[in-house]
Amino acid sequence: MTVLHSAPKIASHEGVGDAVHATLGAKMLDGREEHGELIFYVERDSLEESLRLLRDNHEYQQLMDIVGVDYPQRPERFDVCYCLLSLTRNHRIVVKVTTDEVAPVPTVTTLWPNAGWYEREVYDMFGVLFAGNPDLRRILTDYGFQGHPFRKDFPLTGYVELRYSEEDKRVVYEPVQLAQDLRQFDFMSPWEGADYVLPGDEKATPAPAATTPKVTEKPADTGAGAKANVEAAKATPPADSAKDAPAAPAPTESRPDAKKTDGDGA
Repeated sequence: MTVLHSAPKIASHEGVGDAVHATLGAKMLDGREEHGELIFYVERDSLEESLRLLRDNHEYQQLMDIVGVDYPQRPERFDVCYCLLSLTRNHRIVVKVTTDEVAPVPTVTTLWPNAGWYEREVYDMFGVLFAGNPDLRRILTDYGFQGHPFRKDFPLTGYVELRYSEEDKRVVYEPVQLAQDLRQFDFMSPWEGADYVLPGDEKATPAPAATTPKVTEKPADTGAGAKANVEAAKATPPADSAKDAPAAPAPTESRPDAKKTDGDGA
């Protein structure tokens, strides 16, 4: 049986940007299409009101996710992205605001209760503050964790590591100690060798310099020529020299048959 649904299988972006701009007005700072998605930048202070209009007037009923992006070179280094889904229209858009380490972003838990978990993740990973969140605390890292792992200035190894101490009978935090320094690779050809002395080779006996190879640019350098051909002919035995060769050995006689005796039964 064929099941009909009001939502299209593929939703078009045609006219969506103009409709959203007409609704948000001055609250919308920029809007464009990137990688097949519609992205709208709105004012940070007008975020809650803008998302409410999109939910009520444009049927974007569901908040799918809140993610952060870090651009350390910018004064407002963070992008906070709100991924919205319209269930009735089968259409998605992304709404973004910018902020820094100290300027808080208005919470949207008043619109979607699940935003509380998403905002805690962005706070934990990036350090973005959300004004009005009723329970803004870390959600992924451990108690007492220092720093925010998804910032691009945070080292990949972290600052501390934890382990269980048999002596203290508890989990302890210690500074990260790498087993070896990070190696620098020059990507030079292993067949040609490096232009510098490798570690451990500084005491090695230097290889002797290679002598200049002898070249044979003309036949005289090789010893070839008419005179060499004459000398070679003298050293070669003539064709009738077979008479001087040693004679072949005489053929071996056949073994005589054993004589039969009277005791043999044949």
